[in-house]
Amino acid sequence: MAVLRLFLQLVIFGYMSERVLVAAFSQSLDSDFTFTLPPGRKECFFQTMKKDASLEIEYQVLDGAGLDVDFYLSSPTGSVLASDHRKSDGVHTVETEDGDYMFCFDNTFSSVSEKIIFFELILDNMDDVDGSDSESWKDYVHGTDMLDMKLEDIMDTINSVKARLGKSLQIQTVLRAFEARDRNLQESNFERVNLWSCTNLVVMLVVSGLQVYLLRSLFDDKRKSRT
Repeated sequence: MAVLRLFLQLVIFGYMSERVLVAAFSQSLDSDFTFTLPPGRKECFFQTMKKDASLEIEYQVLDGAGLDVDFYLSSPTGSVLASDHRKSDGVHTVETEDGDYMFCFDNTFSSVSEKIIFFELILDNMDDVDGSDSESWKDYVHGTDMLDMKLEDIMDTINSVKARLGKSLQIQTVLRAFEARDRNLQESNFERVNLWSCTNLVVMLVVSGLQVYLLRSLFDDKRKSRT
């Protein structure tokens, strides 16, 4: 009987853990996107949000002359919540209402240079699961001690681990974007250094040839000898 009771506790614990995982990992959504913004163009994106949720937008200009872009975020009513003028990166967080939020990247001030832009969206409190459904698994644990472990403590621990993992993923994504921008900048500087080095080498060769020609012309005897 003791073995059977232990087996039933393990089954209940496994079912409870699965439900906790589903509830804990459905509270926030993260996504990122990289696109090319042509010169003289503006690109806008829309995100549907719910009331009492949180929308965080982080963007970076990875490549392009000046590494800058105009940005603004507007609410469903059309009011501008955040804006940046010719910046290379930025982070904005807003508490949302029901509706579609619009954020735009504007490169109309540049007529020749396209920009490669990376942005990341972090949506919090977007879970549709109501409290009655998320708490129904507690009915299965009555009459068991669960090794003196409280279910609330398990949920708090899983939520903490999930939040830290999400933050680590976000930091890694941002670091990759910084690395891509720095690499593009270094490659651009490398090409410029090579171009000007070749130009200076050609100029030095031309000047050296002219100097040799002028020196030789100074010592040439152009007088005709009579016989």
